Amino acid sequence: MDSSAQMEDVEVVVDDIEKKGEEPNERSEWVLNAPEPPSPWHVFVGSVSNTISQYQEKAYGLRSQSGPKLVLSFLQAIFPVLDWGRNYTAISFRNDLLAGLTVASLCIPQGIGYATLARLDPEYGLYTSALPPLIYAMMGSSREVAIGPVAVVSLLLSSMVQKLTDPSTDPLGYTKLVLTATLFAGIFQAAFGLLRLGFLLEFLSHAAIVGFTAGAAIVIGLQQLKGLFGFQRFTNETDVVSVTISVRQSLDHPWNYSNLVLGCSFLIFMLACRFLSKRNRKLFWLPAISSLASVILSTLAVFVTRADKHGVQIVKHVKAGLNPSSVHQLQLNSPYIAEVAKIGLVAAVISLTESVSVGRSFASLRGYHLDGNKEMVSIGFMNIIGSFTSSYVATGSFSRTAVNVAAGCETAGSNIVMAITVVISLLCFTKLLYFTPMAILASIILSALPGLIDFNEAYRIWKLDKLDFLACAGAFFGALFSSVETGLLVAVAISFTNIIMMSIRPGTEALGRLPETDLFCDAHQYPMAVKTAGVLIIRIKSALLCFANANFVRQRIMKWIAHEEEEANENEGVITKRIIQLVIIDASNLMNIDTSGISSLEELHKSLVSHGKQLAIANPRWEVIHKLKSANFVKTIGGRVFLTVAEAVGCKQDRV
Repeated sequence: MDSSAQMEDVEVVVDDIEKKGEEPNERSEWVLNAPEPPSPWHVFVGSVSNTISQYQEKAYGLRSQSGPKLVLSFLQAIFPVLDWGRNYTAISFRNDLLAGLTVASLCIPQGIGYATLARLDPEYGLYTSALPPLIYAMMGSSREVAIGPVAVVSLLLSSMVQKLTDPSTDPLGYTKLVLTATLFAGIFQAAFGLLRLGFLLEFLSHAAIVGFTAGAAIVIGLQQLKGLFGFQRFTNETDVVSVTISVRQSLDHPWNYSNLVLGCSFLIFMLACRFLSKRNRKLFWLPAISSLASVILSTLAVFVTRADKHGVQIVKHVKAGLNPSSVHQLQLNSPYIAEVAKIGLVAAVISLTESVSVGRSFASLRGYHLDGNKEMVSIGFMNIIGSFTSSYVATGSFSRTAVNVAAGCETAGSNIVMAITVVISLLCFTKLLYFTPMAILASIILSALPGLIDFNEAYRIWKLDKLDFLACAGAFFGALFSSVETGLLVAVAISFTNIIMMSIRPGTEALGRLPETDLFCDAHQYPMAVKTAGVLIIRIKSALLCFANANFVRQRIMKWIAHEEEEANENEGVITKRIIQLVIIDASNLMNIDTSGISSLEELHKSLVSHGKQLAIANPRWEVIHKLKSANFVKTIGGRVFLTVAEAVGCKQDRV
């Protein structure tokens, strides 16, 4: 076929296309004559209405009731304990009692250890393990989550608040700022739930959390070397370089090996108990009991041998009594109020991410749905009240929740049992903690760290998504070599960069028809897909065609055209060149388009027409077709808008 004959055929096809464009078929009219989409104002109003709809539905349900039932229904909506408490049985109580006592044996030593990690007095860990679980048991909707202080949040608070006030020189001022940060954390958490803003937590991807948690766990472990070795002086920095240098310098000064021997002995004991529990599920209680047993045995050994007089560091005085009021300690007029609010926000997001993910995981295993927004409200109010009662940020702990489930908990009643046990300990047993070695607290924290480092999950992320793994690695190294907040910022920055790159450089794919079907799919993914002669079908793999990616998409489409026409097909020794007559854009993925996107389509159309080609749009969404009509682009392309790609191709073939 010579080139002049080919060009004549193309001109005939183009003339047919232009004539046919004036007579759109009925199905194309469905697309072109759709009602106008809701305005941005209506979308905003609808979003607000959806936000409060659940509360309205509950309110309407309450209005249909009267008297005591109205009050009871209202209280049940706020306090789920009134709902599940009505059907509470003796068997449930027995199971919750066993689970609560088992978790309490773990949370008491962990609470004291995490308080020291947060640079607070030991009793604050017990305060945080007493009142907050009681509040959560009343308001929370999870049956399994065990509430208390956690290692990552404790480290986060100490690393950020100590930049404002040094806990070694001004412990009272430091404690006041921590309690104030807890108040802000609770306010943010409650606001997230009430305004249904839980989607904000998704900015911390699963991969970022895996990396951040692993990095923070290593930093926490390095920080515990001070207590394990009994170093007198140690750095306040949280990066691995500073801690390593501090360890090396401390080893050059006199230190007592008794702390190391004592701590390592019980660390090996606790790790062995953890290993045995994994080998035999019936020994689930062993890790929890091992922590409490280590505290009791080591305290007794120090008391009998008076090892404290020979260099073994001990906890010393722990205040007895219930949670004291701390309202007067909240520093709302502090010059650091903005920084404290920022710390509260970061702590709120981290603690919510851990607690809600843990709660949802176990809820799905037990076959019920966990309302994330309601969880946020309950945790928020729990921390607000906790800040008034000498508690710092509390949340759901994965390790304690796993023990709680393994012990057979049935309701949030296990949190009540745990809290009562901690309260009894505060009232009666704090004096017995005087001789507890600091090395034991360090070993308890160290024994819990392996559960925070998930190599298998990191490897799984690497296999599934390399960009996701980059966020994981960034969070890990950021937390490890800089600070925990840097790790979070790096994780969020990489996640945002990933989103932006996918937005400004979206993929495009050429489609072909699957044999004996009207389905058009990616020709690279399905090699058997047949491309239509003279037609190039391009699908944009983006939900938005906007100023950030419009020119890139236009250039990619032009490259596709050039690539398709340069492909030579050899048939019986004759090389023929494929001529593209019609370009069809499959807009099924596009949710919206802006003025820059429309301008890029107009430029694309002009370029195609100048080369004797035409442009068609298939399956545009509501917002897209509305804007294309408003910009007169539909008229510009001769009304070539189709409901499906198959109809667009069929229309072209009819013309030929």
